[in-house]
Amino acid sequence: MNTAAARPSIRRIRFWLSLLSLLTGLMMFASMQTAKAASYQKAFWIPVDNTIERGLESFLKRAFLEAEQQQADLVILDINTPGGEVRAAGEIGQLIREAPMHVVAYIDNQAFSAGTYIALNANEIVMTPGSSMGAATPIDLAGNAADIKVISAWSEQMQGAAKLNKRNPEVARAMVEIDTEFPGLKPKGTVLSLDAQTAQNVGYADRVVANKEELFRQLGVNASAVQSIDPTAGERVARWVTSPVVMSLLLVIGLVGIVVELFAPGFGVAGTISLVSFGLYFFGHFVAGFANWLHIGLFVIGILLMIMEIFLPGGIVGALGFISIVTGLVMAAYDTQQGLASLGIAAVITVIVTLLLVKRFGVKGLFNKFILGDVQRNEEGYVAPKDQRELLNKEGIALTPLRPAGMVKVEGKRVDAVTVGGYVAAGTPVIVVQVEGTRVVVQELELKE
Repeated sequence: MNTAAARPSIRRIRFWLSLLSLLTGLMMFASMQTAKAASYQKAFWIPVDNTIERGLESFLKRAFLEAEQQQADLVILDINTPGGEVRAAGEIGQLIREAPMHVVAYIDNQAFSAGTYIALNANEIVMTPGSSMGAATPIDLAGNAADIKVISAWSEQMQGAAKLNKRNPEVARAMVEIDTEFPGLKPKGTVLSLDAQTAQNVGYADRVVANKEELFRQLGVNASAVQSIDPTAGERVARWVTSPVVMSLLLVIGLVGIVVELFAPGFGVAGTISLVSFGLYFFGHFVAGFANWLHIGLFVIGILLMIMEIFLPGGIVGALGFISIVTGLVMAAYDTQQGLASLGIAAVITVIVTLLLVKRFGVKGLFNKFILGDVQRNEEGYVAPKDQRELLNKEGIALTPLRPAGMVKVEGKRVDAVTVGGYVAAGTPVIVVQVEGTRVVVQELELKE
């Protein structure tokens, strides 16, 4: 056999075998990907929008529980947020990590700061062209960067979330720390934010899709079969109320409303607004799961005790009422420290308003609620009885016959009078011997010879 002639044939056989193996591998890989994409039997769509706060955390707990009870194997979080509370984001991140189903973070617009942290906890991040994520430096209420301790702790938390799905933790660090330089991505003195394509290049976006329909197609789920879980009307109110700014504002309005009502006669607009503010405060925290009937009861009891202090002076009842009100308000808040801070702000503003009202209306205006202000007026048909005691032992003259009642004149004044008994003729000198209220009693004056 010619060995040299057989070698080309062997090479051709090896080539075709290799090609066949490659095609078989590609088909198996495609089949596995298709099977993986089609493995989701029940998918849920959950919005994560607006500011991240404790009300959102409460809603997501309910949404994930509902998805789990319905045996969902896929949850898509539609993230569109400028950021929010670090603590709320941490709780939401833990909720996502512990979820038994596959969680996809879908970013169609923005997922900044706390929103980025939430996305990093998901199993997969999908972005659309034009969307962005990052810029996660924590800031204080004044809008300035938080102190170094807070930034350091948040940076570690962000890096830990990045490591969950083997993403570069240094990128997460560059999103938080202003003084960190990341060559090729950001200079020192700025914070990193990523557009969709850059996020995919650095491994922070697993997919970039054109729209929601393409997302469903790539995940292998039927768009019509995806169920949405939306917040209820009560949960929307709770999200708004549990915002630190709104919470403080409601307490300010509630307390100032009480003070203004004390200076205004009757129960009017200020009192109504105060009740609505406190009602919203407790309703929002109750729906969010932070307040309960005990906290509401403490507040109501405190108000009643403060009212009782008006009628039971001494200070003890009022002090107990004040403690009960403060306890109810603070315990109803999602965080004791935040509750105390909000109540402190409200108390300071209320004291300032009280001082201004006292300066304008005086201290007396504060007690107008508790002092009888009605006055009997002559033009309203009422004349108070005159005090005629000064007529006692005064001499006068009968203007009319007294049988026994009639008219006398005493010190130039016409006075209705009665005699002690008997008849007194007109023109007879008399003397006042008794005065009882409006009753003037006279007797005939005995003239000395």
